[in-house]
Formats: sequence, structure tokens, C-alpha cells
Amino acid sequence: MKPPKPDESSKEVLRSLGDPALDPFEIEFLPEYDNRTGTRSAFVNEYGVVIGDHEYDSPQSPLNQWSADTDPSIMAGAAWVHPRKDIGFRTQQNRQWFEQGIPPRSGVFMHPVVDVAYKNKENSEQE
Repeated sequence: MKPPKPDESSKEVLRSLGDPALDPFEIEFLPEYDNRTGTRSAFVNEYGVVIGDHEYDSPQSPLNQWSADTDPSIMAGAAWVHPRKDIGFRTQQNRQWFEQGIPPRSGVFMHPVVDVAYKNKENSEQE
């Protein structure tokens, strides 16, 4: 998939978001965790996708143009993560950690309906 050029719809989304300092979805990091660098505002990445708009559904996203020819690694890297507005910061566990200083509980991560094991059965049998 070739990166599209940012179009007017992406630029319009950025304009519509207003003042990034007034963003109600950005969490309040404790001072010891507030070492985030980079922009507070949403931005358009090299693929024309708006990052930091809380929608995560830009028409230009590879997720909306997926095919058998799409390499999943296209969505890896910092170009896909906002330093302050990443969706992961909104989880209860991360808010407790970054806003209240309560570290996550240790233990095995489990998903209620999907096997999220790091190594799948096929790979573990080969070792």
C-alpha cells in the first residue's frame, strides 16, 4: 500500500479539533510520568491518517483499505501513536498508573474471548 497524500478531509479534521490544551480526552499525567515529548495537537502522519483525533477511523487508514496485499507492518512505529492521546492511555489500568501512581497488578494478561498468548501452539511445539 502506497502512502496517500494528506487530503483536505484530514486537514479539516485537524481544524475541527480546536485547542489541544482543552482536550477532554487527554489524561492528567502525574509529574513523574509527564515526560511526554512531542505535539499536544493531533497530526496527519505520512500515510494521510489523522493521529490523536480519538476516532481512529480515518478513511485513509490501511485498516479501511486492507487487502491480501497489505503488509501489516505498515501500521507499526511511532507514526501511528500520539505521545499524549494514545487510546491505551484511556484504559482504567493506565489511568490509575499515570494519574494516580497505582502500578498495574502483575499476572498473566488474558483476553475474555481471544487467546492472546505470545507464542502460539504451533511455534511452541517447534522449540
